[in-house]
Amino acid sequence: MSTEQIRMPQLGESVTEGTISKWLVSVGDKVNKYDPLAEVMTDKVNAEVPSSFAGVIKELIAEEGETLAVGEVICTIEMEDSGLQDPSAAVNSNSAVATSPESVPEAGQENKARYSPAVLKISQQHNIDLTKVTGTGAGGRITRKDLLKIIESGNIPTAAPKVDKVNETVSLAEVTEKAAPTVPRQQAAVSSPAAEQAAVPVAIGDIEIPVTGVRKAIAANMLRSKHEAPHAWTMIEVDATNLVEYRNGLKDEFKKKEGFNLTFFAFFVKAVAQALKEFPQINSMWAGDKIIQKKDINISIAVATEDALYVPVIKNADEKTIKGIAREISELAVRVRTGKLKSDDMQGGTFTVNNTGSFGSVQSMGIINYPQAAILQVESIVKRPVVMNNNMIAVRDMVNLCMSLDHRVLDGLVCGRFLQRVKEILENTSKSTTTIY
Repeated sequence: MSTEQIRMPQLGESVTEGTISKWLVSVGDKVNKYDPLAEVMTDKVNAEVPSSFAGVIKELIAEEGETLAVGEVICTIEMEDSGLQDPSAAVNSNSAVATSPESVPEAGQENKARYSPAVLKISQQHNIDLTKVTGTGAGGRITRKDLLKIIESGNIPTAAPKVDKVNETVSLAEVTEKAAPTVPRQQAAVSSPAAEQAAVPVAIGDIEIPVTGVRKAIAANMLRSKHEAPHAWTMIEVDATNLVEYRNGLKDEFKKKEGFNLTFFAFFVKAVAQALKEFPQINSMWAGDKIIQKKDINISIAVATEDALYVPVIKNADEKTIKGIAREISELAVRVRTGKLKSDDMQGGTFTVNNTGSFGSVQSMGIINYPQAAILQVESIVKRPVVMNNNMIAVRDMVNLCMSLDHRVLDGLVCGRFLQRVKEILENTSKSTTTIY
């Protein structure tokens, strides 16, 4: 008999961990190759983890609700030596897993000394001595959440300063500088889930609602975005009167002919895609020691369900017509709400447009969809009295566009010009200037 390990797969770019939302097998169950083993949730997608082997489930290492880094073992399968094992499958099952030499334990090494790539990266960024950290993961493993909690507290266990073997004199200033926490002690109003749970008393009549895997993944991604990206915010007001008149004159005939709705949101996405082509700096991502300016313009759109938020992607939006964008918006929304969204539908986004106006919002400040550099909130179109150029007052259809930006990547000047261009495109949308096909 031989035993094989199933590891947490990488279910999307920039995804470093996943949460076991539900086990589909139990210890002792016999499984075939490609049988689903568990449902996994990340901040980008829900997916089933298939078995790479045929055999019997020996051990479920991760518990339901537990979050593990990409590459960590989630279960083991016992196989017969008679040929059940597929050697190529062992390679393929982990082909997307990011590994590092430090993440693989030596023989006899305890679980708590096995560090995932995400844990190693954070510890290096914040000079955390992992030997002084107590892990809360399975088998005492140190998790990403453990490190984030330590960083928020400001009490960072740091490694002793390296002493020069030739001259062992180390000044007090050098020791202080090397040992100082990289995050201020009075950091942030956002506390970790564990800290919040400990601080909130539960009285008679209060309702405790368990946090789902999807909600945990959303929380982790939002926390990461707010911790790592210095958010700035700006807003511009757009007169959408001509756009409203044009769209309202087409919507009934369009729905009858095409079978799906011609929404205002499709016009906004198209205008943003066009402006991104003219201001490619906005279509960028922070990558530590460099900024990556993306060639493709892939617009992420936020689609909400009753208990979660998903961000599917309209690929190459600048090359699509308004009709094509409207079709994709409709199809992606249906996939989200029927649970048929695929992993590929969530990949490759370079800029996010959020239709906050759909529920009546007129001004909001979005959290950037990490690692993108900005997010645009399209607010509700409302009728308001406006002073025109001739000093007359008229009732116009007005909409606010609110933009959050990563100030490491973008400055106010380029964002202001980008929003002015989006405003210009929308205000000049009419029957005589714009075609939806």
